[in-house]
Amino acid sequence: MEKATWPALSFEKGKGTYETLHLWTQIVGKIKLRTLPWINHSWHVTLKVVTNGLTTGILPYKKRHFQISFDLINHRLIVEADEGQQKQFELQGLSVADFYKKLFEKLEELDIHITINKIPNELIDPLPFDKDEEHATYVPEVAEDLLKALLLINDVFTEFRARFTGKCSPVHFFWGSFDLAVTRFSGRKAPPHPGGIPNLPDRVAREAYSQEVSSCGFWPGNEAVPFAAFYSYAYPEPEGFSSASILPKTAYYKKEMGEFLLPYSEVQKAEDPSEVLLQFLESTFQAAAEKASWDDLKFTKPWY
Repeated sequence: MEKATWPALSFEKGKGTYETLHLWTQIVGKIKLRTLPWINHSWHVTLKVVTNGLTTGILPYKKRHFQISFDLINHRLIVEADEGQQKQFELQGLSVADFYKKLFEKLEELDIHITINKIPNELIDPLPFDKDEEHATYVPEVAEDLLKALLLINDVFTEFRARFTGKCSPVHFFWGSFDLAVTRFSGRKAPPHPGGIPNLPDRVAREAYSQEVSSCGFWPGNEAVPFAAFYSYAYPEPEGFSSASILPKTAYYKKEMGEFLLPYSEVQKAEDPSEVLLQFLESTFQAAAEKASWDDLKFTKPWY
C-alpha cells in the first residue's frame, strides 16, 4: 500500500496563519463551552479533526441543534442548523474582529443567540476578540498543509489510543493551546496543579490535572517552541522521567517545559513517519508509567 506523504511545516512561514486561526478557534470553542454540560478534564470544549478541517460537532441550543466547522480546503467557516439551514463566509482577508462579527451575525440569522467571554484564554495580554485587528493573516496553502498533517497525526494518535484499555481521552484539538492531544490515565489522584496558566482559571487547570496522567500531543509551533513538534509529559512528573531513554534518538527533554519534544520535521522526513511517531508515543508513555509505577502495563497491548 502506498504510504501517505507528510507535508513539510514551517513555523516561520505559517506563524501569522497559525496565530489568526488559533484565535478564530478560540471564538468557536467558547461557543461550544457555553452550550454543553461540563465533562471531566474539559473534554467537552475541544474541536475534532474531520476530512476538511475542524468542527465543534453537534451543539444543542434550546430545542434545536447546530454545528460550526472550519473548512480548511475551501477556506470558509460553515454554520449548519438541524433543519438544513446553513450560513457560511470566506476566511481569507479577515481579522479576528471581522471573524467575530461575521460569525455572530450568521448565528443571529439562524436565530441562535449566544454570548461569550471575549478575552482569549492561555495567552499573555491578549486583545478582546472584537477589538483585534492585529491578527489578520490566513494563507490557504498553510492551512491546507496543517490540515494534511493533522489528519495523518490523528490516525497515529488514534492507533496509540486504541492500544490502551484504561481511561483515555479522545484524540481532540484544544483551542486554548492550539494542539492536538491524547491523554492516558493511571487511575490515581494527582496532587493539586499549581495553576498560573495565563488567562485560565486555576480551578480549570486543577480539575484537568486532578488525576495522574501521561499526555502527548502536537503543536504547529509557538513562541516557546518555534517549530512544529510533538510533545509528551507526565503529571505529576515521576523521578527519573527526564533522563529516560526515549525513541527516536532525535527526541529530547526540554527542562523549561518539563516535556519531551520530537521535532515534526524528524517524523516528516522519516521513511515511515507513522512508525517513528509511534515509537516516540510508546517510549515516553513507558517511561512515565514505569517511573511512576502504574499498576498494569499489560493494558498497553491491543485488546484484539
